[in-house]
Amino acid sequence: MLAYHNDQTIKTNILAQLQAHYDADEIVKGRYWQNGKGCAVGCTVHSDDHADYERLFGIPQALAHLEEEIFEHLPNGDAMGWPLRFMRAIVPGADLSMAGPKFNRWVLHSIALPSAGSDEAVGAAIRGTIAVLDGLIATGTANENAWHAAFDAEYGAAYSAANRAAHAAFDAAFDAAHSAAYSAAHSAEYSAANRAANRAASAAWSAAWSAMADKLIELLETA
Repeated sequence: MLAYHNDQTIKTNILAQLQAHYDADEIVKGRYWQNGKGCAVGCTVHSDDHADYERLFGIPQALAHLEEEIFEHLPNGDAMGWPLRFMRAIVPGADLSMAGPKFNRWVLHSIALPSAGSDEAVGAAIRGTIAVLDGLIATGTANENAWHAAFDAEYGAAYSAANRAAHAAFDAAFDAAHSAAYSAAHSAEYSAANRAANRAASAAWSAAWSAMADKLIELLETA
């Protein structure tokens, strides 16, 4: 499967469609496609069918889910331009089959693993999943079916544990930011400290999702 089915016209047309939605302020969070407005996926395929990315654009369905997840978590100012940025980064004729595994590997290594701290069980689960991804990426033969089969079989349990651990570690990191900001503002009134803590957590959250957006774009551009 080649991106845009190796046809520049397909890319040109979808960018024009997304630009029109952007200009009309029709890209919105929280819905797929309704009354001429929708999210990143909705404004791209005019439905909630992620599989249409493969049929219409030669883009793996898994990447459509990633696009959607990042869109919903980016700050609004960045999110509205995200569908255009995502589709613009993809080169017609590119093989995107490894972009998803490479992105997941980066998230586990750069975000989840540092957040695991001294929890050896969590770290071991994450490192085990990274090893699986390294093997998949090194062979250059992975496709969507092989990707799912690997985790559904021998590595399914390790991946699930790492995924749960990553979410837990991420939540813990935000709790820590909240506590640190509160402590730093201990001499102020509670409401001021609470606002500071919330701002710190929000900034950390936004920075993490922005970093993930940048990484995905990098992988799409270089596929």
